[in-house]
Amino acid sequence: MRWIFKPKVDKDIVKHLQEVLGTDEVVSSLLVERNIFTYEQAKEFFRPSLDFLHDPFLMKDMDKAVKRVEQALQDKEDILVFGDYDVDGTTSVALVFSYLRYNEAKVSSYIPDRYEEGYGISLQGIDYAKQKGVKLIIALDCGIKSNDKVQYAKSLGIDFIICDHHLPGEHIPDAVAVLDPKREDCAYPFKDLCGCGVGFKLLQALEQLKGNGPEELVSYLDLVATAIVADVVPLTGENRVLAFFGLQVINTNPRPGIKALLSFYKQNSYSLSDIVFKVAPKINAAGRIEHGSYAVDLLTEFTYEQALVSARNIISINEERKFIDQQITEQALNKIVEQLEINNKATVVFDPNWNRGVIGIVASRLIETYYRPTIVFTQNGEFLTGSARSVKNFDIYYAIEQCSEYLVQFGGHKYAAGLTIRVQDYADFKRKFETIVNNTVLEEDLIPQLLIDRKIDLSIITPKFIRILKQFEPFGQGNEMPVFYSSNIYDIGKGHTMGQRNEHLKLYVKQRGLDTVSFAVLGFGFGKYFDAVSNRRFSNLVYTIQENYFKGKTSTQLVLKDMQIV
Repeated sequence: MRWIFKPKVDKDIVKHLQEVLGTDEVVSSLLVERNIFTYEQAKEFFRPSLDFLHDPFLMKDMDKAVKRVEQALQDKEDILVFGDYDVDGTTSVALVFSYLRYNEAKVSSYIPDRYEEGYGISLQGIDYAKQKGVKLIIALDCGIKSNDKVQYAKSLGIDFIICDHHLPGEHIPDAVAVLDPKREDCAYPFKDLCGCGVGFKLLQALEQLKGNGPEELVSYLDLVATAIVADVVPLTGENRVLAFFGLQVINTNPRPGIKALLSFYKQNSYSLSDIVFKVAPKINAAGRIEHGSYAVDLLTEFTYEQALVSARNIISINEERKFIDQQITEQALNKIVEQLEINNKATVVFDPNWNRGVIGIVASRLIETYYRPTIVFTQNGEFLTGSARSVKNFDIYYAIEQCSEYLVQFGGHKYAAGLTIRVQDYADFKRKFETIVNNTVLEEDLIPQLLIDRKIDLSIITPKFIRILKQFEPFGQGNEMPVFYSSNIYDIGKGHTMGQRNEHLKLYVKQRGLDTVSFAVLGFGFGKYFDAVSNRRFSNLVYTIQENYFKGKTSTQLVLKDMQIV
């Protein structure tokens, strides 16, 4: 990996924070990296409060949305809550559906079928609403570009409220209300909400109309926190507040569905990283392999007993998902070798039989082996459906956009996108995309980079330092776990490998000149380097600092990111 130390921060601001906060130079530098320069900013960072949430009525069309929902509640109209099949979409639907159900609305939910309907608002969904006598559809995490669909619903006498966070097209849909902080005409101060976050702002506005504050909605924040980390939106501003309190709910009194999923792990507490790896993939698997409605059912269950039944079903679906994506990943890696494309600067692979629901995961897996812009295609009738993933600093959205003559459908952002092309255009698209990547990607961007916050001595890692570091949580996009570098580290002789294939590394280390301080080091996937670092060989380590809970005991361990044998 390419080790890159973050730029040095302003020493005067660091010194000021040291004085007003009573923190050491390392902690103060980490704060400045996060654009925290004053006592008040540090207080807001370390002590998130619901009072920091913005007035929801600052969002364009919020007054119209609230008025229409209030009318539907008063007139006992049938309301349909419509959402995407991923984590953000299903948690959004569960959020608004649960709230409306609690408020005795006549409400039902709808998740489109990934394979039959595709992403976003569908004609089938609108026809379903018409058959059910629905007068109002609330669309979540989708809809900002569904102009024709909204118009079709209008012709059937169905109103739309859109709650989205994706970039709008040239024209805003003609809905009753379109809530999207990324609208150019929306003055809402925080632009990085996920779809579930926009749904939460609608609920906050409805409660505000009753004279209630956001504390009335805290019990719903386990859903919002899950969506925030799964959708990888920045953990800054309002997202930090919502995730902070959502994580508290997850650790104290989560809804039955989330509690059921977590019951299969024996932990005292959970971090947002746990939610990313232990909850989000299972929720996602429902829509990838079976149907997203399974996830909504789980997240809206009344009883823990019934939620356990749903959780076991979803876990089983996720196991199937893991088997399928591992199988396809192996096939895709073989294709890269067979097609003599190991040294290419881009990966484009296709198989007509690959499962559409997992090709995005497969694209990410391929990048783990061949670090370069990647598109994985499978066939859907006369079309190919593709999922694209990129590497740091390369805009894959722009690269695909340059192939517009071959695109039937396309959407996404800088690092991830989805696209549809015709079967007969595959070879030409592949050739042009690879040419664009070859001409624009920098060689250095084809080597994974590892950003390092600070060089420190192991003596810095004291109980007080760890307590303060924990207050930087929750970690995520925009507030990453600090990464440290230490030199002249050696194993004291108790190291060993772990795992079924000895693929992981466990060391017990000290630092030259600081022989009284020792720490455990855990290196996932570093087992093959055991011989190189054993027998007191010196190395330089890049790592994060984490607490390890085992058999009721808490200890500090360094989690290896990379190493350099001296």
